[in-house]
Amino acid sequence: MITIKNVSSLRGTLQVPGDKSISHRSIMLGAIAEGDTYVRGFLKSADCLATIDCFRRMGIVIESQKGNQAHFPDLKPDETTLVIHGKGLRGLSAPEGIELYAANSGTTVRLLSGILAGQNFSSHISGDASLSRRPMRRIIDPLSRMGILCVSDNEDDRLPMTIMGGQPKGIRYDSPISSAQVKSCVLLAALYAEEPTFYTEPALSRNHTELMLRACGANLKTRKKSGSDAVTTILYPGPSLSSLTITVPGDISSAAYFLAAGLITEDSEVTLNGVGINETRDGILRVIRAMGGDMTIQNIRMEGQETVADITVRSSDLRGTKIRGSVIPTLIDELPVIAVMAACAEGVTVIRDAGELRVKESDRLAAITDNLRKMGIRVDSFEDGMAIYGGELRGTDIDPLGDHRLAMAFSIAGLVSDKPVRILDERCVNISYPAFYDDLASLFTKKQK
Repeated sequence: MITIKNVSSLRGTLQVPGDKSISHRSIMLGAIAEGDTYVRGFLKSADCLATIDCFRRMGIVIESQKGNQAHFPDLKPDETTLVIHGKGLRGLSAPEGIELYAANSGTTVRLLSGILAGQNFSSHISGDASLSRRPMRRIIDPLSRMGILCVSDNEDDRLPMTIMGGQPKGIRYDSPISSAQVKSCVLLAALYAEEPTFYTEPALSRNHTELMLRACGANLKTRKKSGSDAVTTILYPGPSLSSLTITVPGDISSAAYFLAAGLITEDSEVTLNGVGINETRDGILRVIRAMGGDMTIQNIRMEGQETVADITVRSSDLRGTKIRGSVIPTLIDELPVIAVMAACAEGVTVIRDAGELRVKESDRLAAITDNLRKMGIRVDSFEDGMAIYGGELRGTDIDPLGDHRLAMAFSIAGLVSDKPVRILDERCVNISYPAFYDDLASLFTKKQK
């Protein structure tokens, strides 16, 4: 348990940890590429370490190196990088007698399933109690259409699950949801097909997989349907994947908590350096502008395939806004802390089309609603969202239900509540941001320290 108290000011500059989505993908694509992939800024969180463990169990050597200036000229002598010794598309080995354990990571199990679909062995994947409640039918359906047998150990198509590797077929698939995990699963399986695969989603979800696949030499195209938000990604059969040198940008999902903190606390100015602002992930920046937040984005640059910038926010009088439609996939993980911003804004903020939050690590829509109400905020609940009426936050105990994003979001709420907020089981932040509370404390003024 950790107690968060009201603060009078936040000041400072942070470098948030590496992007979780890109860290996962660097391991996966590095493992099935030819040769050695070098990664700087890898996020050493519980989720990403689960991905490393799975690939090590399948014979991939992944090691840490210090002072790798040959690949990163400005690297500090004591800075650590990862090296993934890739074995090619079909170079993985069956994990004899050991199932693959994805822990709490939905990204691990869903993306890994696409790669396992093209192997010449069967795999059994499990996860922790939280992951075992999350839906897998959304990947079982397209993989089955590609000719790959996926069998759940239970009747509701959840983990544990067995994937019978083989020769996937190219398909045309219209996804009912915009999900980067589902899209990536299908595209990774399509690497092993002899025909092209056409994947259409209602709106473009985060595109880190596509960017990285192109950089590896995959033949991939994207086209948008005229007069619609729908996007089709086409992957054609092609050569083996080339290894990469990757600098992982700061995770905008991790940055979001400090962006919110700087906006809602008095007399505050917070700068976050090197944050990834990929257009499929920048929805929170659009929301901050719509809410009247004082924000400066500068030093925009490219690091590999990703756009990166430094972001400064200052104390602001926020106003309510509407968040719905095609912007939702670009901020789905940030909605818990956006809800906290909405609770501190003048007027009403309406969030719709966010039903995906009901099948995350927890039912985030229900948990956000329940906890904001405990803190004295009026919330109208919908099946796909909520309406949040700005007000004064009251201190209370928050059970994050093992969900890292709820723990961090309501920690930020504690900074402006009338009485302390106690986060029960704060250790769940290790899933994505082990140093979260240390970084938050670094922004307190000397008086508060």
